Amino acid sequence: MPKKKNKYSEGFKARVALEAIKGEKTLAEISSEYQVHANQVSKWKRMALEELPGIFSDKRKKENQESEKKEDELLKHVGQLTMELEWLKKKSRLLS
Repeated sequence: MPKKKNKYSEGFKARVALEAIKGEKTLAEISSEYQVHANQVSKWKRMALEELPGIFSDKRKKENQESEKKEDELLKHVGQLTMELEWLKKKSRLLS
């Protein structure tokens, strides 16, 4: 029978990764305390350390601004298409 795959919350992963980053306990101790394999603890620690510099960069702000701009453009386009559809509906009723 295959082993059930655990799904951990982002908060749980962050907590475990932070414990590993602190270095106050061994990976084995953290693994035992949180009931997570040591390899998984190492992976979360590595991921956290890799992503940490990005938190302080302007890259995220730019990505958010670009995302908001694209969303605004899409909403504008949806509005235009909605107006065109309504106009066509009115015209088709006049022709019927």
